[in-house]
Amino acid sequence: MRDEIIAAIPNLRAFAISLSGSVDRADDLVQETLLRAFANISSFRPGTNLPAWLFTILRNLFRSEYRKRRREVPDSDGAFAATLTSNPDQNTHLDFEDFRTALDQLPSDQREALVLVGASGFSYEEAADICQCAVGTIKSRVNRARKRLGEMLALDDVDDFGPDKTTRAVLAADQP
Repeated sequence: MRDEIIAAIPNLRAFAISLSGSVDRADDLVQETLLRAFANISSFRPGTNLPAWLFTILRNLFRSEYRKRRREVPDSDGAFAATLTSNPDQNTHLDFEDFRTALDQLPSDQREALVLVGASGFSYEEAADICQCAVGTIKSRVNRARKRLGEMLALDDVDDFGPDKTTRAVLAADQP
């Protein structure tokens, strides 16, 4: 069996070259084929066609790796990976903690109105019913709460939400 396997190597290599188009890749395929053949030698039935069994292993190995490589992006110099960015999680966490601290500092009536309308999605009328006060009172409390939160968090406009200015500039520069 050993001699038969050794005799099949040149033909395996030629077949691997025809599949992969690369001598180096073909050598890797043949090596992996032989390793798998030896690891699974118990599944080979003596008396059957050993070269055909080896070629089947090589072809299946090539197809599996081809499917896997088709999903990969060639990026040997790291240029593609450099374009993949995400905002750091710690900034978001810190911003949320700042928001929670500022929200806790609001007067309870303003905090309640803001949470009902801003976070829970109730209309002003529904929030007024829940708080047992006039709709105008709820609108006033929400307005004062939003204004006070903006002051405590040093927010001047809507652009102050999300990534900081430096991160936004870097992300904008990366866009084509």
